[in-house]
Amino acid sequence: MPDKTFLDTNEIVINMGPQHPSTHGVLRVILKLDGEKVLGTECIIGYLHRGVEKIAENRTYTMFNPYVDRMDYVAAVSNGLGYCEAVEKLLNVQAPPRAQYVRTILTELNRISSHLLWLGTHALDIGAITPLFYTFREREEVLKIFEAYCGARLTTHAFRIGGLQYETYDGFEEQVKAFCNIFPAKLGEYEALLTGNRIWLGRTKGVGVLNTAEAIDLGVTGPVLRASGLKWDIRKAQPYAAYEEFDFDIPVGENGDTFDRYVVRMEEMRQSLRIIEQAVGRIPEGPVMAKVPKIIKPPAGEVYHSIEAPKGELGYFVVSDGSTQPYRVRIRPPSFVNLQALDRMVRGHLVADVVAIIGTIDIVLGEVDR
Repeated sequence: MPDKTFLDTNEIVINMGPQHPSTHGVLRVILKLDGEKVLGTECIIGYLHRGVEKIAENRTYTMFNPYVDRMDYVAAVSNGLGYCEAVEKLLNVQAPPRAQYVRTILTELNRISSHLLWLGTHALDIGAITPLFYTFREREEVLKIFEAYCGARLTTHAFRIGGLQYETYDGFEEQVKAFCNIFPAKLGEYEALLTGNRIWLGRTKGVGVLNTAEAIDLGVTGPVLRASGLKWDIRKAQPYAAYEEFDFDIPVGENGDTFDRYVVRMEEMRQSLRIIEQAVGRIPEGPVMAKVPKIIKPPAGEVYHSIEAPKGELGYFVVSDGSTQPYRVRIRPPSFVNLQALDRMVRGHLVADVVAIIGTIDIVLGEVDR
């Protein structure tokens, strides 16, 4: 990169983060600037590294289960589902139908709560404070269901290898249905605040464009990929839990910009609601745990299992040597992989747009660093 730019000024290099609130955690972004224009970026990560993959080698399969809740800590339910299903594949065990339905309901509620946190903080980054209060109002209702089910609101440890940790509590279905009844109108309130707002449109339309080919080349998944025009969702492509029994659509965008990513996530919340409404109305009777040995020792082998987490493809590669502890666990977190698209998305934009683009990727640094 030349020392001089077209404005005949020296290239400026500044640090954004790791203490900057808009970096959504301890992310340090080195910005190379020509005045306010971004010429390039470099992401420096590792400030929150806790070594969960190495910890897995020194814990039993069951003991390691709660650790995954601490990665993407706003989508703990999804993290736990991916890990439990990966180990179940190694054991050649399948959770009972009742457990599959409850897993699906809790995971989709978690998708909604994750998207609500994203929407509120993303709008706050760009300068709109009101949506934060609106979204947290509904997110609180979801967290109440999690708290009533297993006692936790954030790092929700809901699942066990082979099924569920607990049977559903009295009034679970009614509480979920009550949320489903109020939520569509609340989504309309968010959209009334933002979708036609000229400031919001000015800050999101044409900002951070990522076309389909670029998204595939960079390994991007989740809403960021779908907003670029590719109709790919693991819940449809490689169904898990009880998803193949439900009818729902995969929202896609056209332009791959920040506005399209907003629209896709808003529609995803509606589709999650469709899945929950179908599932809660026909939860089967029966046990919530499969017959799993008290001491879990999968046969020697390896498995890779991925799910559609709120932020994209969350994959677990687990290697068993036949003992009670995994020989190796490798996690493919969507936030980490999606973050590498940041440099491509911010080039040519202004420093203020970097804030909007980091928000639209929807990263959690606990998952990036692990």
